Amino acid sequence: MLGKTANGVFWLMRYMERSENAARMIDAGLRISMTRSSAAESEWTSILTAMGLLGTYLGRHEVVEGPRVINFLLRDTENPGSVLSSVETARTNARMVRTALTREVWEAVNECWMVLRDTLARPVASQDLPEVLKIVRQRSAYVRGATHGTMVRNDIYDFARIGTFFERADNAARVLDVKYYILLPSIMHVGTATDNVQWETILRATSAVRAYQTLHEGEYDPRKIARFLILDRRLPRSLAFCYGKIADNLSYLAEDYGQRMPSHDMVQRISDRFASTSIDQIFDYGLHEFVTEFLSDSQQLGRQIEIDYRFYE
Repeated sequence: MLGKTANGVFWLMRYMERSENAARMIDAGLRISMTRSSAAESEWTSILTAMGLLGTYLGRHEVVEGPRVINFLLRDTENPGSVLSSVETARTNARMVRTALTREVWEAVNECWMVLRDTLARPVASQDLPEVLKIVRQRSAYVRGATHGTMVRNDIYDFARIGTFFERADNAARVLDVKYYILLPSIMHVGTATDNVQWETILRATSAVRAYQTLHEGEYDPRKIARFLILDRRLPRSLAFCYGKIADNLSYLAEDYGQRMPSHDMVQRISDRFASTSIDQIFDYGLHEFVTEFLSDSQQLGRQIEIDYRFYE
């Protein structure tokens, strides 16, 4: 497969995942602002920080306000991380690799873009926001479903899966780091209502509230939640689960091409670390330090995948 095709499929699925993650982050921020108005500004600030967009936002707006942040994250075409920009970039990549996709995948991506282009053509009224966020999540799920249900399990499918889980792990790690490390710097807050709200927000932003409650009877314990989001391989958005899938799909590429690349050794080291580390060891080491190291390793892996599979040739 041409490197440009691999690149296009990889980034198509990264941007689709990014649009859904943005919608979930907006939903989490909206819930906090509605239930704890005094914490609204810090909540929206933390969301912008987790998404790596705080500097971009402050370069255009003097204050952090809910309606402005929502518009910025949903429909601002000058913000490359907005839902609308992400979906448009995903569609551009899909057009570039159109012949590598099934008709169903292309139609799901194209319809996603058309629906959201019309839905987000004007500012979204507050009463309509929950339904709009639902549409974003559903449209992303349609693309994922079409990919899973119609694509041949070959190298194209492998790059699609790698892109999905790469973006998902990156988002989960950033949410976990920002929400706990920045918003709860004081030990005084641990175990308080403030602490519980922040941990619930982390679960909501990573689509894990119901799964966590099912397995832990709703007890918002910091170590249990951190272990769930980092190490639990039953959760499809945990770091361990995502990197297990990335390792699997890279190994399939190694088998198909008959060649093991440096990226295969790198992903194995990252995946093995989750298997050999306990949550107590992570907290002793420092949650922030662990996540920061993971994000650095993940970025290096992403660059190595681009090199190994000649994304720009």
